[in-house]
Amino acid sequence: MRAESDVVVIGAGQAGLSAAYGLRRAGLAPGPGFVVLDGEDGPGGAWRHRWRTLRVDRAHGIASLPGLPFEPADRTRPAAEIVPAYFDAYERVFDLQVRRPVRVGAVRSTGPDLQVETDLGTWTTRALINATGTWTRPFRPRYPGAETFRGRQLHTVDYAGPDEFAGKRVVVVGGGTSAVQLLMEIATVAAATTWVTRRPPEFRDEPFDDEYGRAVVARVEERVRAGLPPQSVVSATGLPLTPEVRAARAAGVLERLPMFERITPDGVAWADGTSVAADVILWATGWRAALGHLAPLRLRGPGGGIAVDGTRVVADPRIHLVGYGPSASTIGANRAGQSAAREVVALLREPAAA
Repeated sequence: MRAESDVVVIGAGQAGLSAAYGLRRAGLAPGPGFVVLDGEDGPGGAWRHRWRTLRVDRAHGIASLPGLPFEPADRTRPAAEIVPAYFDAYERVFDLQVRRPVRVGAVRSTGPDLQVETDLGTWTTRALINATGTWTRPFRPRYPGAETFRGRQLHTVDYAGPDEFAGKRVVVVGGGTSAVQLLMEIATVAAATTWVTRRPPEFRDEPFDDEYGRAVVARVEERVRAGLPPQSVVSATGLPLTPEVRAARAAGVLERLPMFERITPDGVAWADGTSVAADVILWATGWRAALGHLAPLRLRGPGGGIAVDGTRVVADPRIHLVGYGPSASTIGANRAGQSAAREVVALLREPAAA
């Protein structure tokens, strides 16, 4: 199959849907005006895969999409149920006509146009909004001895809930919000837990207000504008001191150890000879941006990242990255999606203006 569309949006998570809404409001029609390609089997993006014990009222920062408030009747239900249902309603209300499941293999430049190659055919487009997020690229560090470990090694992406850790000795690796959330859950059923991070965790007691949010975004924007890979969200925001976190700290659950030197058959060990026995190592070590399909465009610079000004790729103004760098939060994704839509529509109108 071959098709043409003025704009292709890859990904139907928060950023992708926000971009599609912006394109729809600008007068572009689904099909010839824009198409949204999503690799999932149904609506919801990465929220479809969150662990069942993550309730809406405990999920970090679920923002309303533009034009339709997120107002669940029961915020104690799993986010993996509520958010996909909300995204589904959003797609129907604004008639976004998301195509799924469509797996994008590569994006190539062919003169003035781009070719988006997928398992269902190729789309020719004048502009691309990439909103593929990170969920499909879990990051698992390599440590000496990992292949000798006799227990289980999991990543956050594999986490289904605390029950499978009952009676186990668990080492949780990672300093982000997910690591803290999973550690607190697992500690209620495990025989023992150990928390290991590369850097000392920074707990933030002050409110995450607009002023602080702008400062965080500015720091991340500075990195991506320079072509450096985005850092983890927690490195910019710190860890919020919620009542649950305070209680866990008081109970000793969040006593942190520095990163171990190697993995042994029965656990982990440090350079000073200290060791901890473990049945499970849970790598809560985050994700990397899922941008492999853009490799043929050679967008990465010497710093290892893709230089972005706002959402526009500096090396190719036809391409916008949303949900990347400073827009990796749900609120940031909303703003980025609409901003990218405005710029892309302006790009489409340039020949007519000329």
